[in-house]
Amino acid sequence: MKKIVFFEDKNFQGRSHECISDSPDLSSYLSRCNSVKVESGCWVLYEEPNYTGVQYILSPGEHLERQHWMGFSESIKSCHFIKNVYGKSWKIRFYDKQKFGGQAAECAEDCPSVYEAFEFREFHFCVVMDGAWVLYDQPNYRGHQYFLERGEYPNYTRWGANSPAPGYFRTITEF
Repeated sequence: MKKIVFFEDKNFQGRSHECISDSPDLSSYLSRCNSVKVESGCWVLYEEPNYTGVQYILSPGEHLERQHWMGFSESIKSCHFIKNVYGKSWKIRFYDKQKFGGQAAECAEDCPSVYEAFEFREFHFCVVMDGAWVLYDQPNYRGHQYFLERGEYPNYTRWGANSPAPGYFRTITEF
């Protein structure tokens, strides 16, 4: 059973709202979000309705305050349950040009730096062949997070980034 509970204040205080499925708009339930209990499954939280805006990926556990999930603001307006991510293999391929162009590199494990591992300054196109991945825009798996599940991402805006250089990624199972 998948379940996540949002609280308006830190330490599970204030108004709360429970979700057991994807929710495209949490605005009518909560004015803000400062703590979360993920009772089962992994979830993507979005700062804007309809699964847009800054993303946060949370695994099961108690998140007493938004800094625990690297939250930039107290605005959580939608959430998505991550399905079918646990398996035996993970594979992502990325390209430094759009439409399968330029250099390509493939990875099946966490990568703290695309630049150091593959000498890519940035990448514009990627394909998730197995598993689910989280891209980060700063070293050591920090900064903005971008959730990618199986499929093609023809440009960086499709995974929610403002620029083509996330540069760091890890498998969803590492959470």
